[in-house]
Parts: sequence; C-alpha cells; structure tokens
Amino acid sequence: MTRLLQAYDIEVVAAVADPVALAAAIDESPVDLAVVDVRMPPTFTTEGLAAAIDIRTRRPGMPVLVLSQYVEHLYARQLMASGDGGIGYLLKDRVADVDAFVDAVRRVADGGTVLDPKVVSRLLTRADRRRPMARLTGREREVLALMAEGRSNAAIAAALVVTEKAVGKHITNILTKLDLPGDPDDNRRVLAVLEYLRDADPDE
Repeated sequence: MTRLLQAYDIEVVAAVADPVALAAAIDESPVDLAVVDVRMPPTFTTEGLAAAIDIRTRRPGMPVLVLSQYVEHLYARQLMASGDGGIGYLLKDRVADVDAFVDAVRRVADGGTVLDPKVVSRLLTRADRRRPMARLTGREREVLALMAEGRSNAAIAAALVVTEKAVGKHITNILTKLDLPGDPDDNRRVLAVLEYLRDADPDE
C-alpha cells in the first residue's frame, strides 16, 4: 500500500499496525488522510473501524478511507454518522484497480464521500421497501447510488446518459423526498446517503 501510494506522488507520513500507533501518528504528524483497515490487532474484528470513528470524533471532518473485506452497511453508517464529508468505504478488492483506488484516495482527502458500488447496491436493495427510501423512483435511486460513490453531477450525467440539468432535478427531488432541509449546504448529499444507510439497518 505504501509503495502504491508513493508511486502516485502521495506522501505516506506513517504506516502503522494497530489502533494505538494509528492514534499516535494522527496526533504527531500533519496528516491529510487516514487509510484504515477495518480489521486490526488484537482481535482483527472491528478495531480499525473503532479507530476510524475515534479519529473523526477527536478531529471532526478528518478524511478517513476505510478498507473492508466484506460488505457491512453498519460500518459505513457509523462512520458517516457525523454528516461531514471526507469519508470513504471500499472493499479491498478495489485496490487492484489502482487508478480508481488512487482517485478515491484523492477525492476523500479533498472532502468527498466515496462508497464502494457493492455497498451501495446492497444498501439500495435492502432499503428499497423501507421509508423514506420507498418514496424515490427507480431513476432517483440510481442517482443516489452514484452520489454515494462520490460522483459529481457531471459524472452522474455521463453515467446515466442524461443532462446535468436532469441530474440536478433528480437530486432536488431526492432531497425533498428524504425531508432534508432546502439550504445550499453540500452536506445534504452526505445526509441523503446516510438516510438510506439508516433505513438499511434492520435494527432501526
């Protein structure tokens, strides 16, 4: 991972093996982004996730990109609970697509939100029959899925072969149907993603 990032002119200030060392590195170095494995010592279960959430608690808005072996919607939901940008959740096999992975790293570091397409697909499938997600049309769900992947309006328009104006209209409808405030705050896009993450949780 270190060699990969350095090959793309991304400076790696520290490479650590456990949550304690991660916290120390964040406190001691001027870090723009933390790339964290969900599974870390000592139990290799959710220590990495807990560390990522702790980072965001101590440094609100700190960009964090989490890597996981499996799709776990609860992990993504917890990480995004603050509503701030600068969050990524990718499956580890995405690292093999080096260009896409490095692009995700840069987008999260710049304050964007990136979710793995498999995570988005699972969440939308599970949330399909639940409120308020049930209010959205099929096209609106497609737009929301691409928003969750961190794509801009232009990129969404290109993916769906529609105009940016049409995408803007869909996003307005999504935010309205999800009862999100009608102000110009870009974090509403994050809140829209968070809404279906919450709806996809069977325990809520």
